[in-house]
Amino acid sequence: MSKHSIFLRIYAGLVILVVLVALFGYLLVQIINYQRAQEYRESLTDGISYVISEGVARQQTEQQKADWISDASDLLELPIHYVDASKVELSRTETKRIENQKAVVRYDAEHSMAYLVLGIRDDPKHYLYIKVGVPNDRQMRALPVFIMDYLVYYPGQEQEYLKKIQEHFSYPIGIENVSSLNLDPEQLGRLRSDQTVTLWRDGATERGTTISIVSPLPNSVSDVLVIGPVPMFNWMPVKLAAGITLLSMFLLCLGVYGLIVPMQRKLKLVNDALDVMKTGDMSHRVPVEGHDELASLATSYNSMSDHIQRLIEAQRELMRAVSHELRTPVARIRFGMEMLADEDDYDYRLQQVEMIDKDIEALNTLIDEIMTYAKLEQGTPSLDFEKIILVDLLDQVAVETEALKTQKEIYLSPLSHDVVVEAERRYLHRVVQNLVGNAIRYCDDRVNISGGIDLVTNMAYICVEDDGPGIPEEDRKRIFEAFARLDDSRTRASGGYGLGLSIVSRIAFWFGGTIEVDQSPELGGARFKMSWPAQVKRKTK
Repeated sequence: MSKHSIFLRIYAGLVILVVLVALFGYLLVQIINYQRAQEYRESLTDGISYVISEGVARQQTEQQKADWISDASDLLELPIHYVDASKVELSRTETKRIENQKAVVRYDAEHSMAYLVLGIRDDPKHYLYIKVGVPNDRQMRALPVFIMDYLVYYPGQEQEYLKKIQEHFSYPIGIENVSSLNLDPEQLGRLRSDQTVTLWRDGATERGTTISIVSPLPNSVSDVLVIGPVPMFNWMPVKLAAGITLLSMFLLCLGVYGLIVPMQRKLKLVNDALDVMKTGDMSHRVPVEGHDELASLATSYNSMSDHIQRLIEAQRELMRAVSHELRTPVARIRFGMEMLADEDDYDYRLQQVEMIDKDIEALNTLIDEIMTYAKLEQGTPSLDFEKIILVDLLDQVAVETEALKTQKEIYLSPLSHDVVVEAERRYLHRVVQNLVGNAIRYCDDRVNISGGIDLVTNMAYICVEDDGPGIPEEDRKRIFEAFARLDDSRTRASGGYGLGLSIVSRIAFWFGGTIEVDQSPELGGARFKMSWPAQVKRKTK
């Protein structure tokens, strides 16, 4: 398959798009999950951090604060430091969180460690600095202690103050009746023994697995403090997965659209050109862009249009020329027949019959020329290429021409028998014959014939020169057109029909070569040179 194949480009483009979209989706999920995980950590710590900072703020002296922090550190089994605020560098976002009485969470993924910075009410010069690893069961059981330590200052107003601090928690906290919790006997027994109970719930809802902490209240038999349910972090929730999938499909569709649109546009250009062709306008051409199959299609269309246009023009010119060329011999035959009817002299009648015979022969020659030209013009002729010793063919034409007693000197340049070319013998003979015949008609005394192979370009060539008047430069392209005559009266006197050089031009075309005419540097007249590949590949254009 060609490296420029539009389909290969589409398939490769689709694979690349899928890989890029998958990579984009993966990176997007990682970025979103990182942000979600950070927000989840902050949401878990904001409430309890507020309660801890409030506990520190209630202490009257520095020593009391230090003692309270030490007790909290032992309870949580976490190092809690009371640090100078000037020693902690905070970003703009972190500073704003501190001002809003929220915790700053800095997570070290490499060591699975989180560092919490907590502000203290009425003490902007100090922060609480807590180093937290993987949370354990003891730490979760200690959370109700800090909440109840906060509530102990508001006896009888627990519900009211729980609602007040609820805004700092992302999960519910409240005092509920133990009978509404659907606990088993073992859990109820632990509550009666003043132990905290941790409840795990697996759900099929969007929240998934949740955890709740139930702790008995002092001086209460039926009421308990319930923290939660707190949803566990879900790395790929349904909405996120659906959103990423839809976004990825959208990007993939955009990519496929970007691959298909250029091809659709190129096909539309070809289709529009065909619609124009249906109207009979053969002048429209399709722009060729790139090197793929669609560019090849545009090139083929343009070549087809050129060929059809050339055929139509050639057919029109042929019809006009044929009708013109046939009139003269037909008129002479008609005149001769009328003379035969009115003439009794036998010798004169015989003379008229000979003249009629010459006119009929001229008609046969003209018809043969027309048929040859039409065959070469209409399409690819049947060509049988073979190896030809070039000097033998040139010598054959020279001998045949001398036999016509033209009284002209024909000179064949020396050429080795080792020079072998590939060509259709019949048509190559016709080329040399037409060129030499044309030179004989217009030369004064001499015609030169030569040929060979250009070793640089590997192009074979034949060359015919004469010492006649030559061809003006402005007329050198026109002489290869069908029925073209530069000097109509002289051409008619010489017996030409203006098809010989047209036939030579078409043969050169089907040989994959060219025919050129210029001035002979040696004889001063016209020089015709046809070149074609020494090893011919049949032309299928």
